[in-house]
This record gives sequence, structure tokens and C-alpha cells, in this order.
Amino acid sequence: MKSGRLEAFSDGVLAIIITIMVLELKAPQELSLEGLLQIAPVFISYILSFIYIGIYWNNHHHLFQVTERVSGSVLWANLHLLFWLSLIPFATSWVGEHHEASLPVALYGGVLLMSSIAYHILEVCLMKNHDSDSALKKMAAFGKKELLSTTIYVAAIPLAYVTTWAAVGCFVLVAILWVIPDKRLERAMQ
Repeated sequence: MKSGRLEAFSDGVLAIIITIMVLELKAPQELSLEGLLQIAPVFISYILSFIYIGIYWNNHHHLFQVTERVSGSVLWANLHLLFWLSLIPFATSWVGEHHEASLPVALYGGVLLMSSIAYHILEVCLMKNHDSDSALKKMAAFGKKELLSTTIYVAAIPLAYVTTWAAVGCFVLVAILWVIPDKRLERAMQ
């Protein structure tokens, strides 16, 4: 099976996720700088989540550029990833409204952690369908960046119960790690 339909479906779901997130943004009631500052946490949570969705879309796109075959397990693994990503708007809204509360911040971290795990599962399912010398296997190997990201998520979730700002800082750090281009992709595409 070719990957075109899976990519198109995934792109559509990600577009809907972003649309849902932006619809959660409400204009402030006050026509002042104070009114804008009151909704700043909601807007900041939207920006961070938008960046995360962008990172997943970008990596998903590159992953399927080097994919030669798609199986049933890949379809289910992709749906698993989309399930976790579809929870980001809910977590974003909750953490934006209650940014100083531990549970929403921990839940946000849990959704990010599970999205990361689901992406890795998708990579593993794809690699099972490809030869050892394929560009996919060179690109999708679990590396330092993935291990560091997972470790930070796992640490940030309980950290949210100590200090929410440090936990959010961890989520920002992981986003920064992934915004920086991965050299494995360039090597695999050559």
C-alpha cells in the first residue's frame, strides 16, 4: 500500500487540531493592555501547542517521504499517534485557563509524552516493513534527542506538582530541541 492516503488523512487531522485550538482563543473583554495580559497564558499555551503540532507535522511528512510501504499495523500506529495529538487542544485549553494548577500542567505533559511514544511506535512499525539499508531505518533510529525528550517529559510530569513553571519550561525545552533540524534526516535523504 502507498502512503499517500495516510499522509493526506493525517494532514487533514492535524489541520483540524490546529483549527480547534485557534477557535479556543477568545478575544479579551477589556479593551486595554491589561485585558490582553489576562489572556496571555491562553495565548502562550496556544503558541507552544501550535509549535508542537508543527513539529509533528514536519517530522511525519519527512518520515513518509522515505516510506516505501505501509501495512495495517502502520495504519493503526498512525491512528494511535493522531489520537494523542487530538488531545492537545483539550490539554492546551485546560493548561491555558489554569496555568498555575498542577493537574492541567501534568496532563499536558502526559499528552506530550504519549504523543512522543506513539510517534516512536509508528516509526517501529514502519521500520518493520523496510530493508536494513533503507533511508527510513537510517533516519528513524531512536537516538539521543528522542531519549532526552522522553526523559524530560517523564521528569516534568511530577515536577508540575512542585512548580508548574519549571514543568512548562521543560516542555519549551523539548520544543526547542525539535525545532532544531535533525542531521539524520539530511543524511538519510541523500
